Amino acid sequence: METVSSSEFDNERLPFRMQLSIPCDVDAIDSVVHRVMKTVGEMSCVAESHFEVEVALREALANAVVHGCRSDTAKLVQLCVACDESHGLLMVVRDPGRGFDPSTIKSPVQGQNIYSSHGRGIFLINQLMDEVRFERGGREIRMRKK
Repeated sequence: METVSSSEFDNERLPFRMQLSIPCDVDAIDSVVHRVMKTVGEMSCVAESHFEVEVALREALANAVVHGCRSDTAKLVQLCVACDESHGLLMVVRDPGRGFDPSTIKSPVQGQNIYSSHGRGIFLINQLMDEVRFERGGREIRMRKK
C-alpha cells in the first residue's frame, strides 16, 4: 500500500504511521482494532474521540472483509493509520474487491430500511468521523478525525 498521501499530512513529519496487511477473516478484526487503538491512544491523536474512531475502524474493516474480499481468506485488506498533531488521525482501508458506488447505499434511517438487520456500517462511519471519502471505485475508504 502506498504511503498516506494527503496535502495536509506531511509524510516526512508524521509522528505516527502504521501500515498493516490483514487477512480477510472477521476473526482478525478484533486484534487489529485493539492494536491500532492502543497505539493511537498512546499517541494521544484523538483522545476525546477514541470510541468513535474504534467503531468506524471496525465497520470499515468488516465491510472490506465481508463485502470487498467476500471473506476469501486468501485475500488481504490494507490498513494505513497516520497521526499528525495539527491535522488529527487519518485511517485508510483498502480491499482488493470490485468496489461499489457509495451513492447507491440506501439510508438505514428511512422507510423499510429501518427494519433491516444490516446496512448501517457506512452510515455509522459517516456519523462518527469528521471526513469520509471513498476512492478507487469504492475499494478504498479514507476516514479522518480532527
